[in-house]
Order: sequence, then structure tokens, then C-alpha cells
Amino acid sequence: MTREWDAATYDRVALSHHDWATVVLDRLTLDGDETVLDAGCGSGKVTEQLLARLPRGRVVALDGSARMLVQARRRLAAHLDRVTFVHADLARSLPVEPVDAVVSSATFHWIADHRALFTNLAAILRPSGRLVAQCGGLGNVASVRRAVSAVRPLLPDPWHFATPEDAGADLAAAGFVDVRTWLTPATVAVPADDMESYLASVVLGSHLEHVAEAERSDFVRAVADRLPGPEIDYVRLNVVGRSGRGSVGGAT
Repeated sequence: MTREWDAATYDRVALSHHDWATVVLDRLTLDGDETVLDAGCGSGKVTEQLLARLPRGRVVALDGSARMLVQARRRLAAHLDRVTFVHADLARSLPVEPVDAVVSSATFHWIADHRALFTNLAAILRPSGRLVAQCGGLGNVASVRRAVSAVRPLLPDPWHFATPEDAGADLAAAGFVDVRTWLTPATVAVPADDMESYLASVVLGSHLEHVAEAERSDFVRAVADRLPGPEIDYVRLNVVGRSGRGSVGGAT
């Protein structure tokens, strides 16, 4: 979660991630004056969409990558009076004042302990505050994982692709109610000329930390060569819930 990213390349090539985030935002009904946490704000494209839905509100843009926050600050330079940037790890207690809602896209699968993650988010949500998120779920990037195992079988797997059932149980344990979780296949075509850049900046960054710098290009190329086609077989885990605090029969 706290590794650094090639923020500029991610901003350029991860177009499908931004489209998915729009779907996530559409699930969150807002009055326009709320304070919302963007948990894993990345380069700020999603934060920018969120701000447009909060004409009288504020956004807390949180990310574990300092480079991503620099990119986000540049993108949101015209809105700095309504954005607070936080460099923090979602796997730990969050240095954030209470918020009305949490949104997140393409972030939670980088965190190993989802029960701790949801507990940390519940702690900064106001009573009945909402969580709307999407991340990689069971079966996500299966072809990439097979290719990595063939090329470098001893590399650690950095992902937690949960089932809807496990995610629901973790949310309930953290005090969320009205929980819904489900999977959506979302295969993305990637131009052949862009595949290696896409893999290096969007998919394999954590793997590359365990590969010698001089060997990284060959590793990414070998993974790309083993994929069945010019596409990534994404599967998205969708999460919706509400803080049980303030609910009849909910957590206190």
C-alpha cells in the first residue's frame, strides 16, 4: 500500500480504472455539502470527479504514495481550498477527522488485512456514514498471476483478491450494516504497444520492487509474452455499506 508509483504514467494509461471509478461514484447519493474521503486517491482524477459532485463540500484525498499525491495536488490546484491531502496507510489507524462518506476504487486489493482496513474506515465515518468502493476481487488478473508464477515463481504475491462472502463478513465485523458485495468481470483490452508500460506502471509495480533494476524490463516483457492476448482479465469486487453507529440495533 505504501509503495511508490509512477504517477504520471499511471495517470496516462489507467483509463479503465477511471471509468470504473465513475460507476462507483454514481452509487453514492450526495447532497453536495458533505465531507468525503477518497481512500486511495491516486493521481486525483477520481477526486476531481468527486469534487464536482460536492459544490459546497470537501474531499480528503488520501494515498500511500507521495508521488501520487504530488500528481493529485497538481491536478487539483484550482480546488486546494476544498481538498485536504493525507499521506497515510489504510492498513493503519487513519489521521483523518470524521467524514460523511468513503469512496475508493482500485485500492483495497493492495491491503492484506481487509478486516483491519474496514475497521479503520469505520472509525472515521460519522454515524450512518456510507462506504462505496470497488477493487480487485476473486479471479482478478488471473492470467497475469499465472504468467508471473511461470517467470518468477518465488516472487511474493502482493494482492488480496477477496470473495464477496469474505468481504461481507469483514465489513460486518467492522460494524457496517446494509452491506452488499458482488463481483463484476471487466476485461480490458490493452494496445500491444502499450502492454509492457501498462503492466509496469499499473499491475506489476509491487513485483518490480523484488526484481533487480537491470532485470525489470526483461521480467515485464516475459510476463507480457505469456499473456493469452492483448488484454487484462480484471474482475472487480463491489462493496457498499453503511456505518452501524447511530443505527437501531447497530454497533455503538
